[in-house]
Amino acid sequence: MSLEHIYDEFRYELQPALRSKLEEFQLLGYNTITEDELWKYLTQKKWKRPSEDRRIFELVQDILHVKISEYMNFATIEAFKLDNFFTELSEEEKRQLLK
Repeated sequence: MSLEHIYDEFRYELQPALRSKLEEFQLLGYNTITEDELWKYLTQKKWKRPSEDRRIFELVQDILHVKISEYMNFATIEAFKLDNFFTELSEEEKRQLLK
């Protein structure tokens, strides 16, 4: 699988929309989301199956329609994929968590 996404070439042109969406997230209290994290969400989730004939205004529309709940669901799942939180817990601690 290629590390580059087909829409990476448009990232510079899409920066105003990305910044606008990040400012919206900040107004909602989500101050720690970065542009790279938002881009990762877009390329790995929203634009998972890119189209060759996609126009830039459609990409801007996709960015501006991202909901914080969609992003947070993606970020949560990615966090669980990266780190196995239960490996360092004893059996007793696991039972306490799963009560």
